[in-house]
Amino acid sequence: MTTGFHSRAQMTPLLKITAAISLLVLFTVSSAQGQYYLRGEVRDEKNNALSNAKILLHSTRFVYYSGSSGTFGITSSRLADSITISLEGYQPLCVRIETGKYQNITLKMLYSSVNLQKNKLVSVTRNLHPDDRNKRTLTGETYSSLVENEFISARKYPETGCAIHTDKASYSNIRRFLGMNTTVPTDAVRIEELLNYFSFDYTPPPPDSTFGFKSYLSDCPWNPLSRLLYIHASARKIDPEKIPPTNLVFLIDVSGSMDMPNRLPLLKSAFKLLVDNLREKDTVSIVVYGSSVGVWLVPTSGIEKEKIRKSIEDLYPGGSTPGESGIRTAYRLAKSQFIPGGNNRVILATDGDFNVGQTSEDELEKLITQHQQSGIYLTCLGVGMGNYKDSKLEILAKKGNGNFAYLDNEKEAEKVLVKELTQTLYTVADDAFLNVSFNPSVIREYRLIGFDNKVNALADSLSEVEGGEVGSGHSLLAMFELVPLSQSLDWGHAEDGLAKVTLNYKKPGDSLGRSTTYISPLAYTKFTELPKSYRFATAVTMFAGILKNSPFMKQVTWNDASALASEAQNPQDAIQAEFITMIAKAKKIYGHRKRKKLLE
Repeated sequence: MTTGFHSRAQMTPLLKITAAISLLVLFTVSSAQGQYYLRGEVRDEKNNALSNAKILLHSTRFVYYSGSSGTFGITSSRLADSITISLEGYQPLCVRIETGKYQNITLKMLYSSVNLQKNKLVSVTRNLHPDDRNKRTLTGETYSSLVENEFISARKYPETGCAIHTDKASYSNIRRFLGMNTTVPTDAVRIEELLNYFSFDYTPPPPDSTFGFKSYLSDCPWNPLSRLLYIHASARKIDPEKIPPTNLVFLIDVSGSMDMPNRLPLLKSAFKLLVDNLREKDTVSIVVYGSSVGVWLVPTSGIEKEKIRKSIEDLYPGGSTPGESGIRTAYRLAKSQFIPGGNNRVILATDGDFNVGQTSEDELEKLITQHQQSGIYLTCLGVGMGNYKDSKLEILAKKGNGNFAYLDNEKEAEKVLVKELTQTLYTVADDAFLNVSFNPSVIREYRLIGFDNKVNALADSLSEVEGGEVGSGHSLLAMFELVPLSQSLDWGHAEDGLAKVTLNYKKPGDSLGRSTTYISPLAYTKFTELPKSYRFATAVTMFAGILKNSPFMKQVTWNDASALASEAQNPQDAIQAEFITMIAKAKKIYGHRKRKKLLE
């Protein structure tokens, strides 16, 4: 009997030659196919792992990315090769690497770079020269100082735009001030966030789109020579059955300043409400910072609700506020449990009063920018009064590709974390930006209402718009005050419509830029014939304009806003009913203040 096996001693010279040739061919082929392996890791100057760093292999021009722990492994057909590593906020680095040698690569932060420190805008008008902008500034210690958008020539600057986001903090914060019978800081009034608070006429997008649009052109109640343009964009709702697994890290401030009923106890109630909606495939961790910083609850399945609730209930306040260390710990934990294709998110809950470590807004901005490319979102929940730092939480949320809410009571916590859970936690679009190009043949001037920019951003000639995160089912309403070339109701005829609207965005986890375009028709609707939700939105805008002491709404009174809101109210909507009571409170507070000044 014979077999196919030969020992070395039994091999004939011919077989030896054949085997040698086979080995040579095999070696040549495998070398051509990339038998070499380039390995290493990417870290910053403080030895923190940098995930999602872009790695360009020069020999093939292929692009790779570092993993969640900063490591990478690349096949190459060469014994030695070169790569370029880049990551937003860091200096690009080109290095030569060799197989068989583990590469420890350090990227330096761009502390003075434009990418990291440039001021980002909420809205922008293309090519607008700084000299054409009136310079009105406001001051404030805990709120970002804002400059209200002004009228722009449609002929000179037809193109404008604004970032889309789902933040709603301004509304509940205003409610808190009025509930305390005090006036509201003007910089605390962000009109777009008041509009975000309501669900205005949600219309599902077409089956093949992430966003759907509609628009209305009507009269302007506070200026008979102007018109109002309403542009309404609705984001797709995620099918509940298709919601991906979630990796949540609750980052909770337990410092001494949180020892008040409307702070840590309120947050405990809020997080316990959220726990009720968790599934078995979801993971929850808790990181605390106060007298110490550490992991309070190790990663736990959402099905273990009692264990999670007990961990939340056992929280107690004390110590200083080392927010920087807490943020770093939370992100490290989130990365360790990262779910590819899942919803990875840190939820920071605090009064924002950081006093240990990096505490300034610029320092916190640098800190959070390091994690922009990690695929981990940041939701900020603000609480408290007196030392509440709205401006810090706003910056953290925007730089962390996330959203921002203010919890003034348990009812608001339920709204944000239960009723609007998918909007708050599940993203359908990143870096979303609405671009509007007006038709100068029918429009003389326009003014974007809300989306006001910070003073320091406007002063920076290198500023650019920072897109926002859009949650499942979010309904955005952008409003413009327009001055027509003609006061006739039909505004003449415009084949190209009133404006071209383009919404630019990226899908979560995807670097590919996408866009959806909509032409706003030149179709006038009498104000009294508008759908009620749009008339109610106008009342909200008037209310905000009075609170901001807007020069564009000097003729508007509390009675005007109240009458319009009452007429357009949906009787079944409790939030709209509450808003009308807020107008009454504001009228009483500001009326009393005005009378007091007259007596003085």
